[in-house]
Amino acid sequence: MPFRKRQILEITLELDSGHRHVELFGAADSHLRLLRESLGIRISARGSSLVIAGEDSDVEKATLIIDKMQKHLSTHHRLTTEDVSGLISGGESRLEPKASGGINVYSQKKAISPFTLGQQKYVETMQANDLTFCTGPAGTGKTYLAVAVAVSMLKRKQIRRLVLARPAVEAGEKLGFLPGDLQAKVNPYLRPLFDALEDMMDFSQMRKFLDLDVIEIIPLAFMRGRTLNESVIICDEAQNTSPLQMLMVLTRLGQGSKMIITGDITQIDLGPGQRSGMVKAIKILRRIKGIGVVELSESDIVRHRLVQNIVTAYGKNAESGNNSRQAKPG
Repeated sequence: MPFRKRQILEITLELDSGHRHVELFGAADSHLRLLRESLGIRISARGSSLVIAGEDSDVEKATLIIDKMQKHLSTHHRLTTEDVSGLISGGESRLEPKASGGINVYSQKKAISPFTLGQQKYVETMQANDLTFCTGPAGTGKTYLAVAVAVSMLKRKQIRRLVLARPAVEAGEKLGFLPGDLQAKVNPYLRPLFDALEDMMDFSQMRKFLDLDVIEIIPLAFMRGRTLNESVIICDEAQNTSPLQMLMVLTRLGQGSKMIITGDITQIDLGPGQRSGMVKAIKILRRIKGIGVVELSESDIVRHRLVQNIVTAYGKNAESGNNSRQAKPG
């Protein structure tokens, strides 16, 4: 195998004059430190310039990431550590921020935009189809982007109701031992949906919509027997539905409605021998016109930079365990 000689490169990168360099560099230069640790480069600030040194490929990658950081800050007027981590971990799969590409929700505090190519495909699929299935690991924005698209449609009066549902996979005796009434018992299962909504409208607006049943956040079983017209129905954690439950959910779709089914099919919490209704539904329905299927991957994870590493490590560990069980003793 031919030996590739390491090429050490040092460049001086002139920053855009209009940018707020303190926010670009992060508190106590935390964003620069993250670049330094992640890419194995040397990077230092000199006024409105950055001096970057290291292997040529790493320096080139750092230059591209810094350019995207500047564009993100210019578009969204803020740059968090999570934003920088996402740009570093995503490489070429990350999108250039677009001022016109945001999802318009009630909150004026932040712009909600797809951050990766996979997420952009997901948003476009939801907008183009009446029924969308989305699978992917934790942190890929499956639930968050679905809620954002639904809230945007509610704001534009394209729908009259938003219904968010989740299966309570431990709705047997474990749930019974929790204190309080039924709402208190199921609230832990529904909390992630509340969290997404709270990011997109102020609490008083959300409370008003909940009181008027414009927004419903319910356990899956509460959907039985209903036909939901002019609504967006989101079924979250759908990998934990049975085939009968999934069929029940799918047949709630009424006139002028959209349905979004999300889940991580690598994390199925059903009992031994039980089949996932989501897996079966995707297999049966994916070729029907008007139904979209999106499969997000580890490269679409946009939470803390460690989440992607954790998901990858667990995946490798599972593969290793499978290989060990398949190997025959010598």
